[in-house]
Amino acid sequence: MYVEDTIVAPATAPGPGAVAIVRLSGPDAHRIARALWHPLKQSAAGPSCPPPSRLQLGELCDPGRGVTIDRAMAVFFAAPRTLTGEPVAELHCHGGSYLVRRVIGLAIAAGARGAEAGEFTRRAFLNGRIDLTAAEAIRDLVEARGERALAQAVAQLGGALATRVTGLRAQVISIRAHLEAAIDFADEDLSLPSAPQIATSIAALAADVALLHDSFERGRIARDGLRAAIVGRPNVGKSSLLNLMLGSERAIVTPIPGTTRDVIEDSLELGGYALRLQDTAGVRDSADQVERIGIERALARAREADLLIAVFDSSAALNGEDFQVAALTAGRSAVALLNKCDRPAQIAERDLRAHGVAGPIIRFSALEAIGLDDLRREILAQIEASTGDGGDDVAISRERHREALARALEALGRAQTDTLTGMPPEIVAVEMTTAAEALGALTGEVGAEDVLELIFREFCIGK
Repeated sequence: MYVEDTIVAPATAPGPGAVAIVRLSGPDAHRIARALWHPLKQSAAGPSCPPPSRLQLGELCDPGRGVTIDRAMAVFFAAPRTLTGEPVAELHCHGGSYLVRRVIGLAIAAGARGAEAGEFTRRAFLNGRIDLTAAEAIRDLVEARGERALAQAVAQLGGALATRVTGLRAQVISIRAHLEAAIDFADEDLSLPSAPQIATSIAALAADVALLHDSFERGRIARDGLRAAIVGRPNVGKSSLLNLMLGSERAIVTPIPGTTRDVIEDSLELGGYALRLQDTAGVRDSADQVERIGIERALARAREADLLIAVFDSSAALNGEDFQVAALTAGRSAVALLNKCDRPAQIAERDLRAHGVAGPIIRFSALEAIGLDDLRREILAQIEASTGDGGDDVAISRERHREALARALEALGRAQTDTLTGMPPEIVAVEMTTAAEALGALTGEVGAEDVLELIFREFCIGK
């Protein structure tokens, strides 16, 4: 529920820094900020405030003790053209952790309330400053780990997805309006679309909705990155591969089998995408309970991954553990590495093919960095194959988006069937209303409190 009080929180990341911003939003934001901050230059008439939206230097004070605690800049924004649609004030102080806590404590003592996670953005949505897709894009901007994620978030924040969804919803409402006219003016001589024409319009609209619905995988990978699980039996070089690709000693490498007991994950950028590499425990039968848990986790990550990087030791004969790893690649996006190619070879590509490895196979040496460029090119090719062209820059990236579009598609399918089978326009209109509501849920034109809680509770404090 939206309470019209004044909230305060740091708008910059926690921890020491050169500058920290403390933001207030609400009806008393300006009054509270004026109680704490006074401009250095004062007129004969007494303290004044800078013009709206203009930073000015002043002093931050503790009103209760009458002492100065910092020199700081302040800026005041007048509603409704603010971040939240409410009066907003910002205090730009030095970035000491204690100092920021002190300023926030003084603001709370003066009448503000500590903001909850995502509350600034939530107020912006509730006051009509942004739609839900833009609110989600703000979080995506903060969490972007690659150029593709950043570009997608910027486009979504600029309204690309909202514009597409609003256009689709407008088409639904237009078709429903024709149906309503046929219901209300059945006895009038009006020129309205025939049932076949309406069915054709619904089919064309459903195809556009399906195109957006099917962009989920492309949008998800752009936002979250590609999950690549490195799998193989113990001591084939999985951890060495992780360290090589990251350019740092992220995983412990020893000649002792079973060194890696849990999943180690880290990210790098490849072709503008975030690549989430997961080093897993070696696949084998083990009597060690801890190692068995690690192997179970490795197999679970392999099942969930977008791409498997299967590593084999080319200097040793294949065994049952290798066969199990080869079986994991069946029907999956996968790249196989014949690692340790700097040593005399005991197996070749044909041996992996004979045991079901169908994807690309690369001669590799994690020690000598042989084949690294080939691996990077192949991973990028796999990413592009997973995302597809799509012929469109707009894509959805959240399960919430996909579910809403799926509901719209189902309603449109029923509406088309009802139209072609001669059902009354009242029945078809109900399905079109359902489709409109599903599309409206994407942008927040139609919504529920529990949906808002789900979206904004994952934001950080101060956003």
